Parts: sequence; structure tokens; C-alpha cells
Amino acid sequence: MTSINTNTSAMTALQSLSAINSSLDQTQNRISTGYRVGAASDNAAYWSIATTMRSDNKALGAVQDALGLGQAKVDTAYTGMTAAIDVVDEIKSKLVAAREPGVDKTKINSEIKELQGQLTSIASSASFSGENWLSVNSGAAGYTATKSVVASFNRDSGGNVSVGTIGVDTSKTKLFDSNGAAGILDTGRTGGTVVSTFTLTGATTDANISTMISDVDEALGAMTTAASNLGAAKSRMDIQSEFVSNLRDSIEKGVGTLVDADMTEESTRLKALQTQQQLGVQALSIANSSSQSLLSLFR
Repeated sequence: MTSINTNTSAMTALQSLSAINSSLDQTQNRISTGYRVGAASDNAAYWSIATTMRSDNKALGAVQDALGLGQAKVDTAYTGMTAAIDVVDEIKSKLVAAREPGVDKTKINSEIKELQGQLTSIASSASFSGENWLSVNSGAAGYTATKSVVASFNRDSGGNVSVGTIGVDTSKTKLFDSNGAAGILDTGRTGGTVVSTFTLTGATTDANISTMISDVDEALGAMTTAASNLGAAKSRMDIQSEFVSNLRDSIEKGVGTLVDADMTEESTRLKALQTQQQLGVQALSIANSSSQSLLSLFR
């Protein structure tokens, strides 16, 4: 039956064109944003996962920054420690020279005093971002010997989050402690020598000098151990920093797999939908014009 009240063909063509236009809008949106899942309405599960992982990735960025700051602090302390080791080495050499018969011990003492002053200067200068791990005051409010560096951000299977840290025990690296606690250089060694303050005089005996040499060598051993500890902490931070960087890349890649649009696929779909739209418009035009043919029946 042919009717001028109900144009079934036009209704069908219109529904088809509306569906094509909707798909075309969706494809154009994907191409313009680059996302296949750009909102929760596109795919609630993937959108939720991607949003959470993007947030975690930002937190890992903060972890990477914290590791960089921690590495700088360790580097500063290590640089100061190695410089101090060189100075203490020089002090030991001066003491060995003082064992020579007829040597002027007061002149050697003048040289040692300059070196001792250099030790104090090195330790007080080894500061980064307000923290000094070589010259400390253990009596200061809020002082803690273990310095923590943020090293990881973790989320378990239950969705609970936690922050991991790397600790550096500065009680084993400090050279001076203004609170009177034992630093490597400002406390008496086994023979009673305080490396940073001992004095040579003309009356200092060879036996005394031998004790001083032993004590300075003992301090050197402690400083070498401290430098090794700092080096180990730095190495761990370097490894962790590289891991965090790679982890961020992996997370970003994983999120992209979930929500990014395949631009090659979308461009192909766009071409097909544009063609379908043109055909749909023509089909609707034909359906709308079909009722006009009825006029010929009444001529």
C-alpha cells in the first residue's frame, strides 16, 4: 500500500542516517582527542583503570623527584667524605714525617692545624637543601640519625597504597657532632687521639706520635667504611631511580593500550562513514521524493 501519511522508506532511511551520524561523531571525537576511551561512558572499566593508573604514575613522578633529591644529598656527603679522607691522609703523612730525627715538630704542627681547619670547613660545607650528613647536631629538636629518602609508591591487590623509603644511617657517616656525641673526627680514638684537634709540640715523644699515627689510621678506616656506605646507598638509589623511570614508561604504555585510539583504524572508519553518510542522505532524499510520483496518478 502506498500512503502519503506514513512514508516507511523515509523513516527507515532517517533511522539509518541518524545511526551513521552518531558513529561519525564518535569517530571524529576519537580522532580529535586521540582517545578510544575518553570518558566513563565510553568504557567504565577501562576508564576507571586508566584514571587510577594515571594518578599512580603522577605519584611515581614525585618519587622520582624525591630520589633525585636523595641522590644529590648522598653525592654531597660522599664528595665531602672523600675530600676529608684526602686531608686525613695528608695528616698521617705529616705525622710520619714528624718521626724523623731532628725535624721541627712545631712547624709540622702548624701544617697539621691548617689541615684540621680544612676538615672542619669540608664537613660544614657538605650541605644540600639544608641537610648536612657529615657535621650534625644530635641534640637539635627533631633530629634523627636515619635519613629517609622516598623510593617507591606501591598499590597492593586490595587497592591499599604505601610509600617505601631508603634509609641512610648518618650516625655512621658523621665526622663532627656539635652535641658532644661521637663523630669520627671529633672523638678520641683507641689511643685517645682526637684527629680534628690533637697537637704536636717539641716535647711530643716518638711513642706518642706512633699512637697518633695509629689513631689517625683508625679514623681513616672508619671514614673509608662511611664512604663505602654512602656509595652503596647512592648505587641503590640509582638502581631504584632507573626502575621507577622504566615503571612509569610501562604504566603509560599500558594505559595507552587501554584507552588510546588506533588512528589508522579510525581514519579508515571515518572514510567509510563519510561515504555511508552521503549514501544515507541520497537514500533519504529518494524516499522523501517517492510521494511526489503519486501526483502523476491524478493528472
